[in-house]
Amino acid sequence: MPDSTPSCGKRNMKTIFETDREFICDIQAPCFRDLGPEETEFIRSGKTQVLFRKGDNLTKQGAFTSYVLFLITGLAKQYLESNSTKTFNLRIIRPGEFLGLSAVFHGNVFGCSSSALTDCQAFLIEKEAIAKVIKQNGQFGFSLIRKYTEQNNNLLSVIRNLNHKQMNGRLSDTLLYLDALKTEYPEIFTLLSRKDLADFTGISTESTVKLLKTFEKDGLIELQDKDIVIKNHGILSEISKKG
Repeated sequence: MPDSTPSCGKRNMKTIFETDREFICDIQAPCFRDLGPEETEFIRSGKTQVLFRKGDNLTKQGAFTSYVLFLITGLAKQYLESNSTKTFNLRIIRPGEFLGLSAVFHGNVFGCSSSALTDCQAFLIEKEAIAKVIKQNGQFGFSLIRKYTEQNNNLLSVIRNLNHKQMNGRLSDTLLYLDALKTEYPEIFTLLSRKDLADFTGISTESTVKLLKTFEKDGLIELQDKDIVIKNHGILSEISKKG
């Protein structure tokens, strides 16, 4: 089984055993339904179930890894770290998503960092086990590669927006992206600080706060403490398109 105590800043990570109340037996995801009984048992024997507390690191950019993570419950954010103290948020990670898939195909380190926005449960699955099953089960491999490609397309979109959009457009993108998650996760904005919003947008926290107030004054949004309510999706979408 994977080493459940890697040195990547997991302060309160707890291994969950079969006797624990939180234990989840099966991996519930469409791609794992493509596995045969022997493959399912092979994956199951090479996984460890862990609990991350809110604020814990799930992955650490540049840290060695022998496993990938599969999020079972909770929400996390994935981000890039620079040589300075700056970070850039890439996406919200939801249950049913993988972290660290790149380590299966290339290299042995995490390409990005991620941290828990809520308490999270995850499976740590040996990357060699994932690689072996990919080689012998084409449908499973197709499903994983499709997820990996979706993540890469998201990164390309983020890079394109950073290069071609001004601050108003970038903040509009961030607000619309997060608002799209609000139906399923109504608390999403309250889980994020203004710095988190700034790190999604690629601008300073001060500029983000000023733009939020401007958007509110213009009737586009309503600020309710930490929560944000979109009042005019149409105009916000136009700002996003025009950049």
